Amino acid sequence: MPDNAASVTSQARRERTESARLDNFVDGAFAFAVTLLVISGGNLPHDVAALEYALRGIPAFALCFSQLALFWHGHVRWRDTCRLTDRRSLLLSLLLVFFALIFVFPLYLLYSSFLSGISHGVLSPGFKFDPADLQGLRAMYACYGLSYACMAGTLTWLFRHGLRHAASPDRESGISARVSMAIWAFCAAVGLLSALTIAFPFGNGKIVGVQFSLGGSCYALLGFIGLIRRRYRRHLEATLPP
Repeated sequence: MPDNAASVTSQARRERTESARLDNFVDGAFAFAVTLLVISGGNLPHDVAALEYALRGIPAFALCFSQLALFWHGHVRWRDTCRLTDRRSLLLSLLLVFFALIFVFPLYLLYSSFLSGISHGVLSPGFKFDPADLQGLRAMYACYGLSYACMAGTLTWLFRHGLRHAASPDRESGISARVSMAIWAFCAAVGLLSALTIAFPFGNGKIVGVQFSLGGSCYALLGFIGLIRRRYRRHLEATLPP
């Protein structure tokens, strides 16, 4: 009996250690992705003009930072809800890191081009992009949408795996995991819809303009996340057994 207790204790300690290592790696990878977005381009400004130039990149940096933080927090929520340390959880977490390090580049290009365009170069002045380059714009928006969908899809898969294999989660944890899985699946669908809307060329220039508008407008659907979360949670609370 004592041997069994010691074995259980040793296994629990090993699982906690593996969980901590995985979380530290994921946290460090997201922190590294954020460092790729430093407003000064990795070089310290040496005069006031260089400082002013760097500070004009703050809005794009803030938007990129918030997007990466959102996905990082999704993984934190998964860990708090499911607490799995199996092989698939490890692989999916590493996949999320892989996509995050890819996502950072189209993320920066998208927000920098958007802010530079609406401010006529006042914000993100170091970003130069030809608005007449439709192929380049299409590639940028499609890469962003696919990267967004891949990261949200990985989080969906993580919560789905947690629901299937977590050790007897309580009712509230089960509800939270189901709601999170639904929200991330919705986010993945929005990113994929935007990417598919923009990726393929259609017709003349006027139609292309409408195509870009529709592709960008897809992300307005994310405004329904709060409504989806509330209604789905109420549905689960009413239908799941106590």
